[in-house]
Amino acid sequence: METIAFFNLKGGVGKTTSAVNIAWHAANEGIPTLLWDLDPQGAASWLLDSKAKSKAQPKKILNGKTPIGNLVKPTNYQHLDIIPADFSIRDLEQQLQLQSEQGQRNLIAKLIEPFSENYALIILDCPPSFSLLSEQIFDTADALYLPLIPTHLSLRTFELTRDFFKKNKLKPKRLHAFFTMVDRRRSLHRLMLAHPPKMLKNGLPTPIPYAAVVERMGDHQAPLPAFDRNAHVSKAYASLWQDIKATLSDF
Repeated sequence: METIAFFNLKGGVGKTTSAVNIAWHAANEGIPTLLWDLDPQGAASWLLDSKAKSKAQPKKILNGKTPIGNLVKPTNYQHLDIIPADFSIRDLEQQLQLQSEQGQRNLIAKLIEPFSENYALIILDCPPSFSLLSEQIFDTADALYLPLIPTHLSLRTFELTRDFFKKNKLKPKRLHAFFTMVDRRRSLHRLMLAHPPKMLKNGLPTPIPYAAVVERMGDHQAPLPAFDRNAHVSKAYASLWQDIKATLSDF
């Protein structure tokens, strides 16, 4: 089983839409895939038209009284399941802190481990912050993918994430950035695509273009290729999935 995560400190850069579309592509290839929506905003859950079965109660999940498998729901797509977000995720950080103070380490990895019996790919849609939760996600994921708009401020968020990895003795080589919302009419966007900064040496080659059709994911509450596989941006996500597979050992 491979575990990957989509993360960015900045909102509005295509993190969740990328996670949902990549999950669809993996499942479409017959790969048993589970998307865990760990962002309290619950955008991935909404885009996949999925609601939590009940309040998750993080304390009961972390102490083993509630099996996390009980939170899994099927989506409308074969081979793709989801653990939807709900507001109780806001309490997860506090519960992780309490468990950590009691000497327990990386509970996210512990929760994910049993899923290897049923899934080949776990995708984590991360909250946009540095926290104990995100640190455990960073430590658990085999690879992390950071969508970046080709601007200096967006690059700064990647730099901050890389520095966080170094400070916490994680492995920055697992960070793979890729450009999103690319507008080739803008000179800075064209420049960064032609000459990617050295800090992005482990980045993915496929850029995701800016396209209004992406907003229709909200209209359909569905992944982009589920309703418009021929759109240019849809084909870009298909190519991005191939880039991602190349960074993983099991696919």
